[in-house]
Amino acid sequence: MPSLKERITEDMKNAMRAKDSERLGTIRMITSAIKQREVDERITLDDTQVLAIIEKMIKTRKESIAQFQTGGREDLVAKEQKEVELLQTYLPEQLSEAELDKLIADAIAQTGATTIKDMGKVMGLVKQQAQGRADMGVVSGKIKAKLGAA
Repeated sequence: MPSLKERITEDMKNAMRAKDSERLGTIRMITSAIKQREVDERITLDDTQVLAIIEKMIKTRKESIAQFQTGGREDLVAKEQKEVELLQTYLPEQLSEAELDKLIADAIAQTGATTIKDMGKVMGLVKQQAQGRADMGVVSGKIKAKLGAA
């Protein structure tokens, strides 16, 4: 099975052949971000690190969408949403609500967390297992709700 980086490169070639400029532009942004990090840190990124970059790009675009909606720039909202949709195609299958709740409950039990002060431990454990498969903002809210209620 090809690595995520190889898949992105292959998709870029296909987008070039198809003359799909929107898709090509977004894929080039991904490859640029990957190369930038590899050069800065003098490393070769693995799939987990590439996923982290893609998640960060999605988060940035979602924040931009909120700003553009506030400013009434629907043209830019549509552009950003298309980029988010394309970026999400590289993420693994998302966890269901039930799977996510179980993961959080297991992490709380495993760390022995009882108060909101233990949130960092729980979040660290859940993040390892849910990387790329769940919105960490939602995960954080669920953990806060469980620990706050405890």
